[in-house]
Amino acid sequence: MSGLIHIYCGEGKGKTSAALGLALRAAGAGMKVLFVQFLKDGSSGEIRALRTFPEVTALAEERLTGFVFAMSEEEKEHFRQVMAENLKKAESLCREGRRMLVLDEIGSALDTGMVERENFLRFLDGLPEETEVAMTGHRGDEELIRRADYVTRMEKGKHPYDKGVSAREGVEY
Repeated sequence: MSGLIHIYCGEGKGKTSAALGLALRAAGAGMKVLFVQFLKDGSSGEIRALRTFPEVTALAEERLTGFVFAMSEEEKEHFRQVMAENLKKAESLCREGRRMLVLDEIGSALDTGMVERENFLRFLDGLPEETEVAMTGHRGDEELIRRADYVTRMEKGKHPYDKGVSAREGVEY
């Protein structure tokens, strides 16, 4: 069976949560899952929970300290290299039998130039045919949407952040 491509995009809450639900469903069915976070430090409650499942491998850059716009050029270059290495690890792990691959915030990593677009498209093209891929990000990249089998756009109707309420552990992270 060929794997399909899922995209969760938009300004609304729930993109990562939807991808996590897919990963959890796959792990519960005995599939080997790889969850790779871009532009996040891997410290959220969902990543800690995912790491308790033997079927799941989670990769993130734990030294990531802030938003791309606030990084120095040296920091950007360092994290570009880390994200490129994580893609290489992901390709290797998928070849070893990870059937579900979640690329959390890959859309934003592409939008900010932290992941080089042409390299990423080659990465996608090089994955084993049976790999199911889920991607998240704010803006829906047209090339990725064209390739996708599922596209879900999250629309923000209302969010406490608009009133100055910071992200809360266990709810937003």
